[in-house]
Amino acid sequence: MSINKDIPELLNAGVISEQTADKIRGYYKGKDVAQPKTSALNYRLMVVFGILGAILIGLGIILIIAHNWDELSRGTKTCLAFLPLLAGQGLCLYTLLKKENSMAWVESSSTFLFFAVGACIALVSQVYNISGDGTSFILAWVLLCLPIMYVMKSSTASLLCLIGITYFVSITGYKKSPDLKTYFFWPLLFAAIPYYYMLYKRSPFGNFTGLHNWFVPLSLFLGLNSLLLNNSDNIIAIAYVGIAGLLYMIGNTPAFKDLKIRNNGPLVLGSLGTIIILFTLSFDDFWKSLLRNNYELNELMSEQTFYITIIIGILYLALFIYQIRKRSLKEMHAIEPIFLFFIIIFIIGLYSNVSVILINILILFIGVMTVREGAQKDHLGILNYGLFLICVLISCRFFDTDISFVLRGVLFVLIGLGFLLTNYWMVKIKRKNG
Repeated sequence: MSINKDIPELLNAGVISEQTADKIRGYYKGKDVAQPKTSALNYRLMVVFGILGAILIGLGIILIIAHNWDELSRGTKTCLAFLPLLAGQGLCLYTLLKKENSMAWVESSSTFLFFAVGACIALVSQVYNISGDGTSFILAWVLLCLPIMYVMKSSTASLLCLIGITYFVSITGYKKSPDLKTYFFWPLLFAAIPYYYMLYKRSPFGNFTGLHNWFVPLSLFLGLNSLLLNNSDNIIAIAYVGIAGLLYMIGNTPAFKDLKIRNNGPLVLGSLGTIIILFTLSFDDFWKSLLRNNYELNELMSEQTFYITIIIGILYLALFIYQIRKRSLKEMHAIEPIFLFFIIIFIIGLYSNVSVILINILILFIGVMTVREGAQKDHLGILNYGLFLICVLISCRFFDTDISFVLRGVLFVLIGLGFLLTNYWMVKIKRKNG
């Protein structure tokens, strides 16, 4: 709706006076003058294209150097190895002195310097035949680039460091015989957390903050295995269910609950992590293995996982009690108490194979409660998510048991009809209320 077109209509209808019309015109005229020439969308595009441009320029320089690399002397190679690094530092210095308030300059120059550091390390190692593996390279690269995010206040540099340390722990933390170098993941992650906190305080609903909301909990979730070296896979399940439940409850705290779902990484990762783990444990292989091991309390207490799980459990209980005190039990989400239920089921599983049935009941409970929540909130997305969980659970049990194909087909048809009828019912209610 255009104000300039609507004002005459309002004047003719006697809704506003000529004096009021002049005030309205003056207000919107001043607002237009105050607005920057570049719209918010164009400004974001400038930042994105600046970052992409810096990456492409850096890669182009590396390719140009690589074309004649074998024909160059060692001294020339060394100079060329440091050339992108010096150029990146020069760009960052210019940005700090002249373009400190330009996000496009800050992010693009920081991105160029980040990749220039990696290129310099790789080229110098190749020129002087410095031994080392890929994990050592990533570790040195991230260590050298961590200051960039704080000096330049660059969110792109922070994200690249998070990606680097997540890749590092994914390589080192999931080997059959991981080395102690894996533990470097935690100091690196904690070194990046203060910037994430400052970014959240400065712009809680920003795009960069939304990306950090995904990468920080994802890195934390994947990095958990670095603390569980050489431990029993059965015991690890408790720790992972606990960390997934903890992330989900963090996503429901006041700091995150008002965010759009696409920016609430802890909530989504916690929910998906819990569901995936429970579906994995809904088959009887895990529980048969648990029965065969015949764990005793002394044996459990001798494992590092036991104490990691205790720490996770304490954090979980503290946040769980905090959530209960802030709202009623009726407002509790279905996944929040799952960790408590899972511990009980796991203990039962040490002595009986009935736990596999209890896990399936637990998944069914989550699905039903999610459908109920979607119906109460009049939210088709939540309702369909609950129906999807029930459908997947039934599908898993179909392929896990001896049921005829005809019966399976009939049941799938019934599930499909359930989806259609439930959604039709919800849409009908929306139209009636709307």
